[in-house]
Amino acid sequence: MQEVEIEKHYYFVDESGDPIFFDRKGNDLVKNGGSSPVFMVGFIDTEKMNDISRHVTELRQDIMSDSYLLRIPSISKSLVNFHAKDDCPEVREKVFKCIKQLDFKTQIIVARKDPDKFRKKFNGEAKSMYGYLVSKLFENRLHLHSNIDMYFSKMGNIVREQNMRSALNSAKDLFKNKWGIEHSNEMRIFIQEPSQIAALQVVDYMLWAVYRAYTKGEMRYFEFVREKYSLIVDIFDTEKYPKNYYTDKNGFDIKKISPLVAR
Repeated sequence: MQEVEIEKHYYFVDESGDPIFFDRKGNDLVKNGGSSPVFMVGFIDTEKMNDISRHVTELRQDIMSDSYLLRIPSISKSLVNFHAKDDCPEVREKVFKCIKQLDFKTQIIVARKDPDKFRKKFNGEAKSMYGYLVSKLFENRLHLHSNIDMYFSKMGNIVREQNMRSALNSAKDLFKNKWGIEHSNEMRIFIQEPSQIAALQVVDYMLWAVYRAYTKGEMRYFEFVREKYSLIVDIFDTEKYPKNYYTDKNGFDIKKISPLVAR
């Protein structure tokens, strides 16, 4: 087991896809294509938050000085907040090239959206599903650092400090039950708009690259920054267990996953 690191450590957490399963009439939106087929939660972890902020700020200043890019309608939004889904291809390329230079690692939990499982396991509550994914995401991480700042991207009523602290306490309990070891650390939790924290914009891009692979079968964005991912867990792909844990030894490829539910 790894020794505890004393230095301050930073985690930045975001999601991709949506936690919606049904419309107001109870129709299955996943099946008819009205909502995303997967929902994922992930983080980047780093000791160099300021370095990430500096590089992202420099990139934004570079874009502001580019007269060609400034004529693109969506650029005003990008200058406030980089967001992979909404950024134009020219900006997206620049952000990915910036990300490739940064010092961090990414871990992601992918949840296939099964309406029956959603009702049974999470009582039909998106907040419960999100909390479960956060607890699984951090189950084997929190004991590694004695001093942690945790930044979550805002998400309506689902991401609240109390909810996230409860999920992280569940992660500690999972670790204790598994290893018989109880650990404690100093941990601060912040709920932020991505526009306020550069690293939340970075994790958005890292999630989008994986989401793009799942929804479009397109691996090129993921491949460009593959070395930044240390773990991707397709947590409900039980047919592939234990090979649904994608690491350096079992590299992620969309061709390896079980087919998603027909849409």
